[in-house]
Amino acid sequence: MRNFDLTPLYRSTVGFDRVFDLLDTVGKAETGGYPPYNIERLDENDYRITLAVAGFGESDLDIEVRENTLTVKGIRGEGDEARSFLHHGIAGRSFERQFQLAEHVQIDGASLVNGLLNIDLKREIPEAMKPRKIAINGEGASNIKILNEDAA
Repeated sequence: MRNFDLTPLYRSTVGFDRVFDLLDTVGKAETGGYPPYNIERLDENDYRITLAVAGFGESDLDIEVRENTLTVKGIRGEGDEARSFLHHGIAGRSFERQFQLAEHVQIDGASLVNGLLNIDLKREIPEAMKPRKIAINGEGASNIKILNEDAA
């Protein structure tokens, strides 16, 4: 019961295509657990995604943002085929993991420390979209304000 038919909503709405596409992809999201990751909320506008990428160096990792989708790829080198393992328990396979970003979320930086890839995100809401207080003027105050603006 994970499949939802959003066709009726497409017929009666305008401009919500991205929302419906996002809902559609959430149901089809991969459930694979490699590499494991955390998503932290550091404060009201700051977030961090941490991926456990033991064995990967900076040159093996690629981080890309395209159309509000953050993609992290790990490309494994060709060195393991020549090695002979008695036990191979450390996962070191190539991977690709995607995260959907909300509007106005930007990448603030990335670092690789002790096998953990930290990607810092910041939500930067434009001034025009921030809530603002509207002053309530008494009767006739708006006329005075307009007269003052015309006189200037």
